[in-house]
Amino acid sequence: MDRGGVFAGDDPFGIARDWLAEAEKMEPNDPNAIALATVDADGMPNVRMVLLKEIEAEGFVFYTNYHSRKGREIEASSRAAFVLHWKSLRRQIRVRGVTEREEGPQADAYYQSRSLKSRLGAWASRQSEPLASRETLMAEMAKITLKHGPMPQRPPFWGGIRIRPVEIEFWADGAFRLHDRFRWTRTSPMSSWVIERLSP
Repeated sequence: MDRGGVFAGDDPFGIARDWLAEAEKMEPNDPNAIALATVDADGMPNVRMVLLKEIEAEGFVFYTNYHSRKGREIEASSRAAFVLHWKSLRRQIRVRGVTEREEGPQADAYYQSRSLKSRLGAWASRQSEPLASRETLMAEMAKITLKHGPMPQRPPFWGGIRIRPVEIEFWADGAFRLHDRFRWTRTSPMSSWVIERLSP
């Protein structure tokens, strides 16, 4: 299979890290932004932008409020998908997989790395719930600041979601819409990868 250049390598997570590192030099804003897709109980899809925080040896991690709509939908299905797209590189990565929570020391460390106002905001926001006004949110923020002070602990309802992929597709733009696409698939996160070139 003629899989060279930016597609070369035996580790899809390594390729993803390399592409993200390139994007960090080119993209003006949030090169780690992903369009995250979930489905509700009726099978209706939802998609929204979130920030990918880690590409691990066997997974992709982002952080969220577990009571949010995406948190509840992921909890119910244990599945999610996302796309990383970089206009500057003319490339994208698609990922589909099974999910698990990351709510141990790794989540604590990431939470503590955030700005104080972001940490307090995680407590104050009832993410995805109706909100009467911005003033209501800011009043709640003031209460939370008094209650938790300058060193708030990570809320029990807030932490990481790890996606362990069963499919990763790397896409690069080609002349005349003749794009290059390579799909890595496996039957479970513990299985070996099968790599195929796909038609544009």
